[in-house]
Amino acid sequence: MLAVLLIALSLGLSNFAASIGIGVTGVDARTRLRVGLIFGLFETAMPIVGLLLGHTLAYTLGHAAHWIGATLLIATGIRSLLQAARSHRTDHSEHQAATAKQHTGRLLITGIALSLDNLAVGFALGTYHVGLLLAAVVIGAVSVSLSLVGLELGSRLGAKTGEGGEFIGGFVLVGVGVAIATGAM
Repeated sequence: MLAVLLIALSLGLSNFAASIGIGVTGVDARTRLRVGLIFGLFETAMPIVGLLLGHTLAYTLGHAAHWIGATLLIATGIRSLLQAARSHRTDHSEHQAATAKQHTGRLLITGIALSLDNLAVGFALGTYHVGLLLAAVVIGAVSVSLSLVGLELGSRLGAKTGEGGEFIGGFVLVGVGVAIATGAM
């Protein structure tokens, strides 16, 4: 059980970092719920999918998964940076209302990107005869917890940085993507 918890913490750290980036732009209760559900769902489901896909596909995707995930996160971060730059040329009150509600599509892409490595983890857990359902639930619970803590931390940071919070959020997502690509996360 300790090994599963350590794996869950390791996998959840990328969600924590990405959630800080999301939280910096400002979040409401609905966004917190969506982030928790989306990140938790993907983190819980991907190990199960990895086990079901089998060794060959999980192994192949395992090598490419961090590159795909990193690319998606970097692209999402760059998109956030571009939107932040555009928002400085538009009505700030209108833009603040829009950024308070994170788009579900962007959250889905981020959730997928953050959980791709879990495909290979699911296969590995199956080979070690770890209860997959228990492992998936622990990974999901840790992911949701770390995501919510990251959102809160990001929200507090965003309140202190004001309009610069959107730029910080974009840079954090790009940084998480780079960290995943380089194997630092």
